Amino acid sequence: MFKNLQVYRLPAHWAMTAEALAEALASNAFAPASSTELIRQGWDSPRKDGALVHAVNKQMLIRLRGEKKLLPATVINQVTKARAAEMEEAQGFAPGKKAMKELKERVTDELLPRAFSIESNTWTWIDPVNGWLVVDAASPAKADEVIKLLLKAVDKIPLESLRVQRSPVGVMTEWLQSDEAPAGFTIDQDAIMRATGESKAQVAYKRHTLEPDDVRRHIAAGKQCTRLAMTWDSKISFVLDETLAIKSVKPLDVLTEETRGTSRNDDERFDGDFMLMTGELAKLLADIVEALGGEATVGAPGVEKRPQAGTQQNVERAIRLTAEMYKTRDMHRAVLNELYEKTIQPVIESVREHMAEKSLGAVEAALAMAKALPAGSQSQQLLLVAAIEIVEPTQAPAKGDEPVREQRVVTNLAADVPAGDGSAVDPLYEQAVAVVRTNQRASISPVQRHLLIGYNRAARLLEAMEGSVVGPMQSNGNRELLAHGGAA
Repeated sequence: MFKNLQVYRLPAHWAMTAEALAEALASNAFAPASSTELIRQGWDSPRKDGALVHAVNKQMLIRLRGEKKLLPATVINQVTKARAAEMEEAQGFAPGKKAMKELKERVTDELLPRAFSIESNTWTWIDPVNGWLVVDAASPAKADEVIKLLLKAVDKIPLESLRVQRSPVGVMTEWLQSDEAPAGFTIDQDAIMRATGESKAQVAYKRHTLEPDDVRRHIAAGKQCTRLAMTWDSKISFVLDETLAIKSVKPLDVLTEETRGTSRNDDERFDGDFMLMTGELAKLLADIVEALGGEATVGAPGVEKRPQAGTQQNVERAIRLTAEMYKTRDMHRAVLNELYEKTIQPVIESVREHMAEKSLGAVEAALAMAKALPAGSQSQQLLLVAAIEIVEPTQAPAKGDEPVREQRVVTNLAADVPAGDGSAVDPLYEQAVAVVRTNQRASISPVQRHLLIGYNRAARLLEAMEGSVVGPMQSNGNRELLAHGGAA
């Protein structure tokens, strides 16, 4: 039902009924394009009943329908060229640049009624209970078309982009480095790893086993994971990318079998599939957010609260700019590395001074300062990055969660780590026990990170703790942490 998810946030228990939403969308309902229109978009009924909003168990489905006339540029140019030749023969000289432009416009108007029409549909799922708005679109630009028309129809809709505490790139790279997916997820056989330098060199895995040693070599060479295929709870496979978009969503057999044979007609089957899929997708989104460190809220300590937009135009601009500004910040952090803080701090102070002087918000102040600079100036991007840092400062990495590029430097100092075989007499055994008990997690990844040792040695240390510190490995690969004394 949904193949690609561009995810946005609404307040939980958003007070919007299907009837009220349908009434708001009616002002921009779809109508076929006229013979002189090249493109037309509007809201259309998701089902055959004519209602603009289809609701099942408080879950809403809406459809943006588009119609575009297919008029190839080569055809326009050919006809224009033939008409220009006729004009030249009739008047004795070739038409000028202005005359050619007008001629091309006339030819386009003449050919438009005979053009073929291509229809498109973009589906949007709204979950007012859990606060999700999801657009089924492969690209942010396609999702922006839906959001723009939705903001136009629904006045002051409290819509925000989804933000998480940790960078998806850093977390996905950590999963591959430790060869350990978060609870409830498994790593599949598709991934893209890209260098952080100017070369942007990348390695793509397609239906290929991600060998831990091979992946770690790429990480050591400066590459990070920007796209990773995963499976959630053995029910849904998907691909997570660096922008938090969820693509190639596919329900697995264990999920599709739950509704097979339980519906009597198409309408019941559709409603059953919609209710089941949205229920599982809501759980999937919550688990992904948790795996990425939780949701980053504007009201958190140290995060400046955004001023309320005064008009709908400001809301539209904020939605449109958010994704691009966060991408720009990630790019600067990747390129500047340790110089990032020194580079951006003076710009942050300048933006704050402008905010105080003009009584503006961070984004508005940065945009105003950027407009005063020459076009194409690198400082324009730095101003936008500074605004994002003011609105939502970069979280300092917790112990053990340092960026991959910093971990590589430490890991290379293997000569400082005492040798050992991973048994109970290993010089690092007591430290490994302390790591497990401190983190309250019987996992290879934290032992490997804290002690700066290899994967195999960390795994043997955990095996040596079995019976006294941790329990035996369960069918899902996890171990239970035992209480002091060896009893659970």
